[in-house]
Amino acid sequence: MIDWALVSKVAGVVAGESRGAPFAGHHIPDIARDAEQRVVAYTGLTPATMLPRPELISRPGWIAANVDSMRPFFDALEQRIEDAGPTPGGNGLLGRAGRAASGAVLSTHLGGLTGFLAQRVLGQYEMPLLDPDGRARLLLVGPNLARTAEKLGASDADLLRWVTLHEVTHGVQFTAVPWLRSHLAAALNELLDSLEMRVSASAALRIPSADELREVVQNARSGGLITFVIGQERRALLDRLQTTMAVIEGHAEHVMDAVGADVIPSQAALRAALELRRATRSTPLRLIERVLGLELKLRQYREGKRFCDWVVRRGGPPALNRVWASPEALPTPAELADPDVWIARTDAAALTS
Repeated sequence: MIDWALVSKVAGVVAGESRGAPFAGHHIPDIARDAEQRVVAYTGLTPATMLPRPELISRPGWIAANVDSMRPFFDALEQRIEDAGPTPGGNGLLGRAGRAASGAVLSTHLGGLTGFLAQRVLGQYEMPLLDPDGRARLLLVGPNLARTAEKLGASDADLLRWVTLHEVTHGVQFTAVPWLRSHLAAALNELLDSLEMRVSASAALRIPSADELREVVQNARSGGLITFVIGQERRALLDRLQTTMAVIEGHAEHVMDAVGADVIPSQAALRAALELRRATRSTPLRLIERVLGLELKLRQYREGKRFCDWVVRRGGPPALNRVWASPEALPTPAELADPDVWIARTDAAALTS
């Protein structure tokens, strides 16, 4: 039903490509190795396996990696919906819109959003989300880094080191916390069981032309073509999943600032500038979140960092490491907003253990 060749084609048209080979003069493996040593020293987290070697890639390279990553998720969603049959009223993926036309619209929707993000993402710790044992990659999108450094008037070296710190922190998280990937995979599989996908019948009449892709991207971003509906009984699961992602992202943001202060002269200016463009980095779930309309709001990202900053201020990095003790140790949505409640709960758990 989903035409993945069309997804890649639309994404490539929307993304475009910048010329040149930026950052050729930087030895990125050394930068990543130094970042890992600093992150490990600060956090106390010890990777159980080697982190993936950093890869400087193009926008088409980022698109290919993310199509490979999200394809199993949407293939599983497609199979579940096909097994379930048409939704009441005929407005489902297999309803009146028609299988072929709906597949074309969904493919264009996926491709438009993938291309939109490919223009903006600077770095990503990419991993197969439904396969906890799948190979992870540490990606740095060279053209976007170069363009961003130029637009901000920033040092190429500072921006590269800062983004690498962030992605390496994700690598340390997922290699040092043995249950984290399987926990996310289980939550996503549970989410899959409750999703319904509805395609606008009027939008499914034809495949848009290349000249109409700008409108396609805008409609995709606003949910005009595809609507994903989650049952009310699974809202608590979604809240927990998004809280987990806020902690993962907030922890990386906290660590990159704490560690980067010693090695990146322009860090404060970079932080201020990049806060204005939230799509600078890609979390492990970012593309799927965007497609499903479940993306974390900027407020939630800030809450995740605020939570981590506050816990470290109260008890240092060891106190923050309690979030990685077990899935049950993760903050609830209410605790994310009020870290002192989480601190009290984990203090009590530490005393009784």
